[in-house]
Formats: sequence, C-alpha cells, structure tokens
Amino acid sequence: MARSPLVAPRRAPKGRKPAPRNTRRKAPRRRTRTRGRGPLGWLLLPFAWIFGLGLRLIWRGALVALVILALAVGYVYTTLPSPEALLDGRARGSVTLLDREGDIFAWRGEQFGGQIAAETVSPYLKNAIVATEDRRFYLHPGVDPIGVASAVRINLKEGRGPLSGHGGSTITQQTAKLLCLGVPFDPDTWESESAYEEDCRQTTLWRKVKEAVFALAMEAKYTKDEVLTIYMNRVFLGAGSRGFEAAAQRYFGKSANEVDPAEAAMLAGLLVAPTRYAPTANLERSQDRASVIIGLMEQQDYLTQAEARFALDNPAQLSEAAEARAGGYFADWVMGAAPDFLTRKTTEDVIMRTTFDQRIQRAAEEALDHVFETRVVEGSEAQAAVVVMSSDGAVRGMVGGRKFKGVAGQFNRAIQARRQTGSAFKPFVYAAALDMGYSALDTVTDEPLTMRIPGSGTWSPENYDRRFRGTVTLEQALENSLNIPAVKVSEAVGRDAVRQVATGFGIDSDLADTPALALGASESTLLEMTGAYAGILNGGTSVEPYGIRDLRIQGEGAPLLGQEGGLGNRVISERAARELTWMMSRVIDEGTGERASLGDRPAAGKTGTTSAARDAWFLGFTADYVTGVWMGYDDNTPLTGVTGGGLPAEIWRETMARVHEGMPLHDLPMIRPSGPGRVPQQAPASDGRVARSDSDRLIGRAPPDQQPNMAERIMDDVMGIFGR
Repeated sequence: MARSPLVAPRRAPKGRKPAPRNTRRKAPRRRTRTRGRGPLGWLLLPFAWIFGLGLRLIWRGALVALVILALAVGYVYTTLPSPEALLDGRARGSVTLLDREGDIFAWRGEQFGGQIAAETVSPYLKNAIVATEDRRFYLHPGVDPIGVASAVRINLKEGRGPLSGHGGSTITQQTAKLLCLGVPFDPDTWESESAYEEDCRQTTLWRKVKEAVFALAMEAKYTKDEVLTIYMNRVFLGAGSRGFEAAAQRYFGKSANEVDPAEAAMLAGLLVAPTRYAPTANLERSQDRASVIIGLMEQQDYLTQAEARFALDNPAQLSEAAEARAGGYFADWVMGAAPDFLTRKTTEDVIMRTTFDQRIQRAAEEALDHVFETRVVEGSEAQAAVVVMSSDGAVRGMVGGRKFKGVAGQFNRAIQARRQTGSAFKPFVYAAALDMGYSALDTVTDEPLTMRIPGSGTWSPENYDRRFRGTVTLEQALENSLNIPAVKVSEAVGRDAVRQVATGFGIDSDLADTPALALGASESTLLEMTGAYAGILNGGTSVEPYGIRDLRIQGEGAPLLGQEGGLGNRVISERAARELTWMMSRVIDEGTGERASLGDRPAAGKTGTTSAARDAWFLGFTADYVTGVWMGYDDNTPLTGVTGGGLPAEIWRETMARVHEGMPLHDLPMIRPSGPGRVPQQAPASDGRVARSDSDRLIGRAPPDQQPNMAERIMDDVMGIFGR
C-alpha cells in the first residue's frame, strides 16, 4: 500500500510560537427525541397554547387600540378651538337687576361674571378646586388610572355599579363633560337646553371612553392652567351662577380674584352639589361643607395650620345683597313686564334698572312677619300680600306672599291672585258721584232696601252690623263702610259711570253690571287696586304701575327699553279727588280703618271685606306713598275673625310706619267740603232695578234733625274698631 511521502513539519518563524492545533472534536449533531410528558403534561398542553395565543392577541390588540386611540386623540385635537373661545358657553344670557340706587338686588338667567384665568385668580380658590376635585391634576395626562380604580372600588364596596356614584373623573374629564364633548347646543335638535345638558351628564361606558379621548386631546392641546381656566369659567355653581367669577360676585359681592381661604373653600364646596350647598339656600350647610374643604387644603399643604384655623374660626358670610334675597316677587314681576327676548330668552347679558327700593322692601317684609308672629295663630296657612308704590305708580316694594323660597317663578299673590275687592271698591262709587258735582256732605238714607234683579229675583243688601242709621252724609257712609248707601249712590249716578271711573283708574277687570258692583263683587289684583288708589292721591289722574326704568345690553350705553308706565289720563276732576281724599282720611281718623292710624302723620284709606270674609283688604296712602294689603287663603277658605279693618289695617300701619321712619310730615292734598252739592230730583229710570217709587230721591240733603245722633255715632266708632 502506498504511503504518503514523509514531509517535515513546517517550523514557525523564529521568535513566534506555533499556532495551537484545534484539538476540539466536532460536536455530534443533537438528535431530537420526544420526552415523555405524562398524562398531566398532555392535559395542560392545549391550555398553554391558548394562553400563549391570548397573550399574543392581547399584545397585538393593545397595539391596535393604542393606534386607534392615538388617531382619535389626534382627530379631536384638530377640532379643539383656542381656550378663549370656550370660556363662555351659555346658550342664553342673564339679567342683572339694579334697584333705584343702582345696586344689584337680584339676578335672573345664567349669570356670567366675566372671564377669569387660573394665572390671576385667587391662589386660595385655585388650590381649593384642585384639593377638592383632583389632587393629582398636575401629574396625570388627563385621565387618572389611580383615581378611576379607587372610584370603582368605592362604588362596588357601597353596593353600586362600577360607574355609579364616584366617577374618578379628573378636572380635565369634567371640563370635557362641561363642553359636552365638543357637541354644541342646537335648539332645532334638542327640546330644551336643560335636556341637552342632561344628556351631556349621562354616564355610560361608551361615554366614559369618549370622555377620556376628549380629555387626552385637551391635555395635548392646552396647558394645565388653560384647562383649569376653562373649567373655572364654565362650571355651574348654583343660584344661576355660571363660573366662579359669577358665583363670587353673587355670593360675596367681590371678584374671584379677591376671595380669601374661607370664601374659596365655600365656592369649591359647591362643585359637588351646587343647589344643595348654595349659601343662599342654607348658609350653615354651606359653611360646614367649606370646613371639609379647608381640611383638605391643609392636608395637601395648600394652607398652613394657622391659616386653616383662622378660616375655620371666620367662616365666609354672604354679601348684604345675597343675604337679603330681596325682591324675589318684584324681580319676577318686572321680568314678565319686559319682552321675553330681552329677559327670559335673552342671549345677551342684560342690565335692568328698576324702581325697587330695598329699604322699603325690608319694611314691608318685616311688617308682615311682625303681624303674623304676634297676631296670627302659629301654623296658620293664611296668606298676605303687600305692594308699596309712589304716587306716580313707581313700585318700590312687593311681597307676593309669606315665606318666599328664593326660587324664581313662585305664585305672586300681588299680581296673579284675582280676588273680590269688597268695600275697598267703594271709593270709586263716591268718586263718580263727586265728579258729577255731589258733595261729601250730601245725604243718603240708610234703610232697608230690596231690589229686583232681572233674572235673579230680589236682592236685599245689608250692612256689616245689620243696623240702619237713617240719613247719613256720603262721608259718613264711606267712613263707616255702609253698604246700602253705597248701592244707592251707585244706582243714582249710574253703574256705567262707576265702571268708567274704576276702569279709568286701572281696574282691568270685567266689572259686574249688577247693583252688587258697588260692594266690590268684581275681582281685581292688589297691584291694580293699589295703582287705582295712587290715582286718587294724584288728584284724579290715573297711573299705570311700573317697575322698569330702563333696560340695556351690558357694556352698551343706549337703553333698548325705557320706562313703561307712570302718569296717565285724568279720570275725575282734581276737586273731586281732593274731596274724596278727605272722605278717606276720615275712614282712618274715626271710621273702620282706625287701626291703620299713623298718629300725627296724615293718611287716608279704605277697608274691604268680601262675602264670608274670604278676602280682607286695606289700601291707603300718605302724601308720599301708597300701600295696599290683601289677606286671605289661596283656596278661598273664609278667614276667622279677620276683616279689612283688623289685621290688614295693622299690616298696613306697620309697613307705613317703617317706610316713613325719619321722613318729615306732609299734609295730604285734600279739600274739606263747605256744604252740600247738587240734589237729584228723582231716581234713575224705572227699569225694575229699584223697588221704590220714582219720586223717592236716593241722594238728598237732610235737615239737621235727621242726622245720626251721638249714640249711633259712638256705636259706629265701636264697630269701626272691629272693621268691616
């Protein structure tokens, strides 16, 4: 066998070590073989495969979800406007009502006090909001997983659904909800703005997802302070306040830039339930909520211990205007007197200057409370209303009922309740007679009277005390509120003349065309009646009650609406009005209205009580103001032991005494007649209305011996104390 040639090994160059030979053997190829898994391994194999598949699907699904989320956030990002465009999102404006001195006394609509910014607002308010609503606001990207998890845990622990109750929403998410996720209000789509806002507040899983997307987009588009600025300007804080600036002005009479820690805590406390915690609804409850907020601010180092203690010891107080809550009924009335597009449906912020006098309003409210607390049994459901106006018809105060709840739109008995006027109508009967030339010293016989009413049979009116006084002057008949003389005078001068006088003075009712017209069988409102009496004080010139001086858009100079009301046309002669005023002064001096006496201050008025005492009135005036009082039950239940000369006269006196406090005395513009006027020769045409001979005169001139004797006059005075 051939051998390989012998070859000497190659030597490495001198000085270099030979390379080591690769003595490692090549690893043999590993054989694959299946190990025995056993029964348990084979059983777990499908589950392991499914688990691995699930992990891969979740990973890929999460990746897809992140892509979709990024696209959604990017799309919303492109639709977001500048933050300045989102600060005032109200669909309607507001009305700020100013009194006669130019001070704010009421608000209507959604009040927007003006734009504020997180950079310039009071730091106490800014910190109170963050401490209350979102302590990690400056750390999260718009959605707070920790907060969501905590909220879900609390909801489940309390037995609610995971999304019911605590929502774990960040301030950014709440702002997204306030913006209705970018969907503007469309009156053609929604039944009302409240329905639109209710839909915006709906909480569903899909809604939460969209809310999170919107919040993330906002955080990408705006800075944290810009998000907080939008939130502070748009959130609703009760009492018609939209935004913290409006709320600060509404409750404290100052800007949100100036509130102290206690006030800031009270404002922040409104966020959880603005209606419940509104300080105008319950100040003590609002202060208790503020104490909780102060504790949170201290825990989160926004307040020092000393600052927190001072705030707790000196809780926030309402401004004088907010505390008074004056003029709720008046505000409702003037809001209804102006066009809707400038009041209830305004899209602008409107400033309304009114005739309202807060001092006079307080006087009327205090007088009403005083009489009911001292003279009416506790728990009585009886109601009362008061109207105070100047002689030109400018309404200064209005109480539409007891215990106004501060909610707009309550039943206002001063303008909405149409009630029979009773004897308070009689001055219009005598006004018609005086205007025709009769005198207050002309006489009429107070005696039994039966009248045939076509289609109704006979009617026999009676006096309140069922007594007859014989021949009396017109002044005595009014002074003692005698019914039969009033009917006789009305029939003598003609019902049409009486109706014309009443209508001319502003009684806008369907006045009865029966003899009972003279006794106040027709209905009227307290405002109408008070305005009619103002016409008498005016010397016979009618007035139209008014409350608006002018109305203008905020920031603009020229008014859109001026005064509507005031002096009107002459109804009766000035002489007749002055003589009637003298007659009505006798009602207070010596007649049925003695309880209304103001002492040395001259006053004139008239009592009124309807059938079965369902309504009791007292209306009257001094040289400075006219005031009307009505009392009764809303369901027409008869009053017990109350007549116009009783409690209504006392309410009138208490009101007027407070109204005139510190004012100088002024004489009434009145004339005392010197003698009888004209005497009619016969009764009205015989149309069956009066069951007496045509030659029997209804009004005449009585000789002195037929005048009421002293005993009758004393008895009249006694009856006058109890009123009619």
